[in-house]
Amino acid sequence: MAACQRYLVKAPRDFITFEYVMLDGVNDKAQHAYELIELVKDVPCKFNLIPFNPFPNSGYERSSNENIRIFRDILQQAEFVVTVRKTRGDDIDAACGQLAGQVQDKRAANKNGSRF
Repeated sequence: MAACQRYLVKAPRDFITFEYVMLDGVNDKAQHAYELIELVKDVPCKFNLIPFNPFPNSGYERSSNENIRIFRDILQQAEFVVTVRKTRGDDIDAACGQLAGQVQDKRAANKNGSRF
């Protein structure tokens, strides 16, 4: 967090925006929100909560809407500005991260002898 404080001295804004990817069971529970609050308590900041867009073999899943809502509410109660990123494109596997997963799948197929 010391690096954040040093950055703010020269930053164009007087706060930092943290992009926080919500991973089911990894960092999306109430306890994690309270730990995050403690971590950034001395850093002027806001949060963009980003629901994870799962892709094949990632090993991670998207947090439930309920967990995201609870997490957001805890941060807001601590007087942080919080937005939840609206996911787009996940219905056609074009959301952030999903296209990369498709590229990896195609590379694996090519290594296994596929012409495409």
